[in-house]
Amino acid sequence: MNHRQLFLAHLAQTTDFPLMIEVEKAEGSYMYGPNGEKYLDLISGIGVSNVGHRHPKVIQAIKQQLDHYLHLMVYGEFVQSPQTLLAETLCGTLPPQLDNVYFVNSGSEAVEGALKLAKRHTNRREIISCVNAYHGSSHGALSVGGNELFKRAYRPLLPGVSHIQFGHIPDIEKISSTTAAVIVETVQGEAGIRVAKASYFKALKERCEETGALLILDEIQAGFGRTGKFWAFEHYGIVPDILVSAKGMGGGMPIGAFISNKNIMSDLKEHPLLGHITTFGGHPVSAAASLATIKVLKEEGLIDQVEEKSKRFRDNLQHPLLKEIRCKGLMMAAAFETFEVLKPIIDRAIALGVVTDWFLFCDDAMRIAPPLTITGEEIDHSCGIILKAIEEVHGKR
Repeated sequence: MNHRQLFLAHLAQTTDFPLMIEVEKAEGSYMYGPNGEKYLDLISGIGVSNVGHRHPKVIQAIKQQLDHYLHLMVYGEFVQSPQTLLAETLCGTLPPQLDNVYFVNSGSEAVEGALKLAKRHTNRREIISCVNAYHGSSHGALSVGGNELFKRAYRPLLPGVSHIQFGHIPDIEKISSTTAAVIVETVQGEAGIRVAKASYFKALKERCEETGALLILDEIQAGFGRTGKFWAFEHYGIVPDILVSAKGMGGGMPIGAFISNKNIMSDLKEHPLLGHITTFGGHPVSAAASLATIKVLKEEGLIDQVEEKSKRFRDNLQHPLLKEIRCKGLMMAAAFETFEVLKPIIDRAIALGVVTDWFLFCDDAMRIAPPLTITGEEIDHSCGIILKAIEEVHGKR
């Protein structure tokens, strides 16, 4: 059996129509197939490869760590330099009140830890999240997701969860003295890149402070430079009580984190002790890759280039069928009339060598979230392919 047959025979499938792109190698903005296929990756493995595929400095850090040790002990017991150096460096990117990091393996796990921490610290049980929010697929993360289509088959989920409209200031009055936490994506991702005003975030933060609720900001997609700031909340002049990160954090390796202040985080140490446990969280190889990723973002000035590259996409992608482009930096959604208009365009673009897709809760918009390392020439090329795909599918307008 070849790899495609083995894939279908033995790997659990999540749809009846997987993309079935076979990749033999990836480098920079490109993925390569076994028969000479070349694909420009406009989605970064869904927001993961912020510094491109196999960045040399990330690969070097991984190889160096392999010469020392792999897994040693469950999280939080042994002093491991990749974890300690990464935690120090992460905190150096943040306001001083966010000074304590708990490493996990993924975004969903980071959300689970953040929810537990908020309940433990406030001794409250109500969680508020947003309509069409996506925070992950594990039970707790799914519970605070805001789309019933993805939830109904798995109920009962966590009790005490309610939803508000993202960006709608009157809704924040629903936050009360019984609310443990409000969890919000700083930029809504799977809703199709929805951006709220700074006034909304300031009102949200003030309401949380008034009621004693903790504000959890989910930057699993928006963090690590994606929006043109290291953290997306920097655009809005607020600081969360708990910050959640993953995806672009590892340079292609699996890692996530929830971050708070030492006072709040210390609640996980007692009543009961070991209040949150992970075996592989902060794996030393992933931590080394993450530390290298931060250095690359800073040393190569990638975050400072985000807005210029975003504008280049917006300037190039002009077509009558394209209704609007919503974006925050290189977190972009190119909206079409319907899924039926969009889907064949995506399929044709992939056939022409540019990989993109749509959003879980917004199937009429094309996801554009390339590696931050993408060059101007690669932007021009990818936009040209998308426009060619539109015209080949729907004709010239």
